Amino acid sequence: MPSTTTVSHVAGIDLAGVVERLAAGAPTADAAAAFPHAGIRVVHEAGLLELTVAERYGGRELALGDVARLIAALGRGDPSVALISLMTLFAHQQQAQRSQWPEALYARVLAESRRAPVLLNAARAEPELGSPARGGLPQTRARRTAHGWSISGTKCFVTGCEGLAYFLVWASTDETPQRVGTFIVPAGAQGIRIVETWKSLGLRATGSHDVAFDAVEVGCDDVIGLTSADVAGQDNRAHAASTLVLTALYLGVAEAAQEVFLGFAEGRVPANLGYPIARTERFITLAGEIDLLVGGARQLIFDALDHAADEPEKLLRARLLAGRQLRQAVQLAVGTLGNPGLSASTGLERHFRDIQSVLVHAPQEDTLIAILGRTAFARTDAAGSQGPRHGPNAALPDATAFVGLPQASRPPLEAATAAIRIPS
Repeated sequence: MPSTTTVSHVAGIDLAGVVERLAAGAPTADAAAAFPHAGIRVVHEAGLLELTVAERYGGRELALGDVARLIAALGRGDPSVALISLMTLFAHQQQAQRSQWPEALYARVLAESRRAPVLLNAARAEPELGSPARGGLPQTRARRTAHGWSISGTKCFVTGCEGLAYFLVWASTDETPQRVGTFIVPAGAQGIRIVETWKSLGLRATGSHDVAFDAVEVGCDDVIGLTSADVAGQDNRAHAASTLVLTALYLGVAEAAQEVFLGFAEGRVPANLGYPIARTERFITLAGEIDLLVGGARQLIFDALDHAADEPEKLLRARLLAGRQLRQAVQLAVGTLGNPGLSASTGLERHFRDIQSVLVHAPQEDTLIAILGRTAFARTDAAGSQGPRHGPNAALPDATAFVGLPQASRPPLEAATAAIRIPS
C-alpha cells in the first residue's frame, strides 16, 4: 500500500471520512474553478478550522507538526480546500502566539465559528508591489476618520476571497510618521469588490482573485501589529516553519498522485501480458522511485518540524528539497503512464497541475536559496577559515535587510524585482 495510509488520524481526529468526502467533490470544483463551498462545510462540520485556537480561549492549540499532518491529509482530498483552511488555521495560530486581535472582536469570531465556517486570510500582495517577501511597503492606505480607519487599495492573490468572513489587510497609514499594520475588514463591509483574475493552472478552486477596497470603514481598534514603517518588513527566516507547513499540503497532492499511479498499474492488464503491469520490473522500479521521492519528502518535512522548529535554515532546506522531490515524483508518475497520465479521467492530470505551485508560494525558491547561500558564507567567515571577501559577493548584503524598506532605499536590483507580481 502507498504511504498515504500513514496519516489517517491527527491529534486523535479520524480524518479518513473527511478526506474521502473532499476527494469526491474536488474534481467538480476544479473543473468549474468554483469556490469549494461543499468542501469547506466538510472541514467545518469536522471541527477542523479552529484547531489552532489557543487553549486560553478553549481551543486545542494544535502544534505546528500536527497542523502539517492535518494539511497533508486535507491536501490528499482537495488541495484547494486545504489551502483555504490553512490560511484560517494560521490566523488563529498567530493570535494564539501574540494576542493582537481586539478581544471583543476575536470573541465574536469564535462565537460565529460555532455556527458556520468563519474563514480568515491575510491580504498582503499587491499588483505593483508583488510579494512582501521581496521587500517594500504596501500602497494600500489606511486613513484616519472620525470613527476609525478608511481602507483603500487593491490586493492580489487573496486565497478564498469569495468565502472569507474577514480580510486581514496589510496597509500603510496616512500619518506622519507613517505606520504599517494589518486591518481587520469584515467581508460584508461596503466598498469591497472582488475582481476575478484567478485563472491558474492548478488550485483552481481557491479563487485567489484580486480584491479592491474603496474607502472601506473599520473600527479604530480593529488593527493588528500597527508599527513604524521603518521596522515593518517581513522576516523570511521567521516564517520558515509556516512555509514548510504549506509544503505539507503538496505532500498530500503527491500522495494522491502516487495512489492513482499504483491503482492504475494494478488495474491495467494488457492483452499481450495477461497480468497487471504492476507486476513488471519496470513498474516495480518506477513505483519504488516514486515512493523514495514522496516518502523522503514526508520525512524531511516532519523531521524538520518536529525536531528543528527553531532552526530556520534547516526548515528552509527541508522546504526546498521536499518541494523539488514532490514535483519530481508526480512528474515521474505522469510521464510513466503517458496518455492516461494526462487524462482528466484518471485524476492524475489534476494532481500534476496542482503540484506545480509547490514552490511558487512566497518567499520563493530564489529568495530562500540566497538566504542559505549568505548563511553559508557567514559560517565560513565566523570560523575564520577565509579572509575578507572581495568581488561581487562582498557587495551583496542579506536580502532580508531590505524587506520593508521604502522603494527608494533599496538597491536597483531589489527595487526592480519588487514590482513583479508574485503569488503569496
